[in-house]
Amino acid sequence: MVTNLLEIQKKTIPVNQYIASLKQPFREKFLMRKRTYQLKLKTIERLKKFADNYMIVAFSAEWCKDCATNIPVLALISEATGMEVRVFGGLKKDPLSYTEKWRIPPSPIEVKTFHVDKIPFVILSSKRGDEAGKIIENPREKPTLEEELLNIIEKHQKTL
Repeated sequence: MVTNLLEIQKKTIPVNQYIASLKQPFREKFLMRKRTYQLKLKTIERLKKFADNYMIVAFSAEWCKDCATNIPVLALISEATGMEVRVFGGLKKDPLSYTEKWRIPPSPIEVKTFHVDKIPFVILSSKRGDEAGKIIENPREKPTLEEELLNIIEKHQKTL
């Protein structure tokens, strides 16, 4: 899927701004994870080489346990590598609908565009707008988020 990154940038906020905008006690949970997580520095050094060529877009909600685990790590990755990380926040489930998982609004309409079912829903895109890969909820192939992102980028680089 090719993504219009300028449109995405207009509709999202930077990851650290997203975390700062959360209400308590959620903000503190996200910040605690950010303060205590230790990035794998060798992986970060390798990710830095690709930071200017990729962007991360994540869908998140303050109440989501996996978001509280992974979104702060994305913030650390962004800070350490310079890679742009943008967030669609405020997702809310729709308990009154049998056909729609997310209530729109407040959830952004992009939950439909990107077929978001579970969160965090992390899309890694090249700056050209082509999707390199996704991470849904938690890393699947590698033990850490930064290793999974590097794995996706390295696979994507082989297709170029």
